[in-house]
Amino acid sequence: MSEQAQDRTVLKVTGRDRVDLLQGLVSNDVKKLDQGLVYAALLNPQGKYLADFFLVPSEEAILIDVKSDLAAGLMQRLSMYKLRADVALEATEIAVVRGLGDAPEGAFADPRHAALGWRGYDLKTDTAPVDWDALRVSHVIPETGIELHSDSYLLECGFERLNGVDFRKGCYVGQEVTARMKHKTELRKGLVHILLDGKVETGTEITSNGKPAGVVHTVSGNQAIAYLRLDRVGPDMQAGGVKVALA
Repeated sequence: MSEQAQDRTVLKVTGRDRVDLLQGLVSNDVKKLDQGLVYAALLNPQGKYLADFFLVPSEEAILIDVKSDLAAGLMQRLSMYKLRADVALEATEIAVVRGLGDAPEGAFADPRHAALGWRGYDLKTDTAPVDWDALRVSHVIPETGIELHSDSYLLECGFERLNGVDFRKGCYVGQEVTARMKHKTELRKGLVHILLDGKVETGTEITSNGKPAGVVHTVSGNQAIAYLRLDRVGPDMQAGGVKVALA
């Protein structure tokens, strides 16, 4: 099963300084491109999320597979950082295909989780729709613009589990805050998999013993991804009058 992802844009980064530029900016190790796709994020200096994307190995280039509504802003920010580096940036018409099952030649395994299958670029698709939301909820995979937004911190959103951050690669924008959250604090908030005893809309507040505890994000059937205060997880959680429990 596979389909073309209509909401993705592929940017192309060329020039002899392309690896060095990206290595100093993104949360993961760009040198892992020799192993396949690299999932990474760009942060602001305060360690908060700006964009997440896949870096894709390509001949004499690095491709960036990003949500389309973030593409222009990402291009602008990368252009600001490149200064006089030998780097060129351009948007392409490359189509993103994603699927499950046996990967076709030229496709790459999704590095976030084996259940997410593979991604390919300008490959043929059999246009068999996949319920990606159900897969994401089951494995707590955050989505750009839903679970991931301008107030998000990578570790609260599971980027370590999703192979989206490297703690040995050296400095990048927002690295200090991310490293401090990893080594000096215990996470008090984060994304979790919940069960719902009824119908709940995305964005509904979760309470615990009447106190604010979090928010429901992606919903799939009677399950959802929620952002919760972990110290308020308990047996009396509700969302819009519907009972909530950890999955």
